[in-house]
Amino acid sequence: MAGWMQQVLDWLEAPQAQREPQRSRRLPQPQHQAHEQPLQADVFSHPEASRELLLGGVRVAYRLQRARRRSIGFTVGADGLAVRAPGWVTLAAVDAALHEKADWILRKLGEAQARQRHQEDARIAWGDGALLPYLGGQLLLRIDPTQRRTGQCLPDGQGRAALYLGLPQGAQAAQIRDAAQAWFMRQARTHFTARLDHFAPRLGVQYQSLRLSSAATRWGSARSDGSIRLNWRLLHYRESIIDYVVAHELSHLRVMDHSPRFWDVVHSVVPDYAELRQQLRAQPAPPWD
Repeated sequence: MAGWMQQVLDWLEAPQAQREPQRSRRLPQPQHQAHEQPLQADVFSHPEASRELLLGGVRVAYRLQRARRRSIGFTVGADGLAVRAPGWVTLAAVDAALHEKADWILRKLGEAQARQRHQEDARIAWGDGALLPYLGGQLLLRIDPTQRRTGQCLPDGQGRAALYLGLPQGAQAAQIRDAAQAWFMRQARTHFTARLDHFAPRLGVQYQSLRLSSAATRWGSARSDGSIRLNWRLLHYRESIIDYVVAHELSHLRVMDHSPRFWDVVHSVVPDYAELRQQLRAQPAPPWD
């Protein structure tokens, strides 16, 4: 299942310039340093940019890579715009392609920038009182040395759901994070197994194994041998979104591609899958580093 972190648009044929476009210029060799500050609205710059041009009044510095392919491909991800083009395509033709798809490129760059900022805003401060997204709600993190078991979900004194970790008050952030992750992974295995067992008979399939994944950009995968991988961080999302991902991967045991027939299978058990799929893409999970 394609991750939320990149969008790709391929051209079937390299376009010929119909008019003289705004030419891009070559940049100095990049120093491979990531931006420390959020990108500004009037500039988008790839950390490995080699060329730049103006698109709709916005300066876009992008990475250009020559490749053995038949088309010009645009990829917009967290780093910005990357362009892959055949060696025989002129720079003028690359410029023309970028200008013709300027609206799409700028929209995707804006979406990627907003997603990145949202992730940074959602970064978890690992300590007593932190709030963890859990099944569409929030879980209050409590450090309690008196707990015999590390990782118990109980109501706190105000009736809020709280995850109590049996750690010393002076525990380091990494220790707190690792203990919380261990609890999340146990809960994920239990929750995912229950939902796999719910959907598998409805889809007429049998899965053979479940493995938890920590992939950065992939929520799940399925193999023809019946093995399923699901990202434990799906536990941040509400149950209907988790159900969509579970049904998606199980549906691959019937159809291993993303053809219309595959989506018909998904629709048979999750009729609103398209809306849930969009919500998953629009709501990036918080970083755990």
